[in-house]
Amino acid sequence: MEDNVPFRALLRESLLGRFDSLKIEEAEDEDEALEKVKTFHPQLIFMDIRLRKGNGLNLTKTIKKEHPDIKIIVLTNYDLPEYREAAAQTGASDYLNKGSVSMEQIAAAVESMFPHA
Repeated sequence: MEDNVPFRALLRESLLGRFDSLKIEEAEDEDEALEKVKTFHPQLIFMDIRLRKGNGLNLTKTIKKEHPDIKIIVLTNYDLPEYREAAAQTGASDYLNKGSVSMEQIAAAVESMFPHA
């Protein structure tokens, strides 16, 4: 869930370049995300806090309630302690700041959750 289309494309390209067995689906809003979770049963979701329609923290909580096995990495521009705490409380597996994280660090986060990816 990422509302920034160019960033989403860069993330997609970087991940596919690193993990050739990945299947990546994208969603622009909460409704589309919930539908894709039902349809594709992802193992990992990258979640922004601000979505075109909805709130990423609320969506994380909803997804984790129904699918506790899905890993969710909050990937956002909001680097505030209260958001980090809220993300942890919703069940997010990690919290990364888009402004200071590299694609290499994002890949490392994925590898730490799925060592055989």
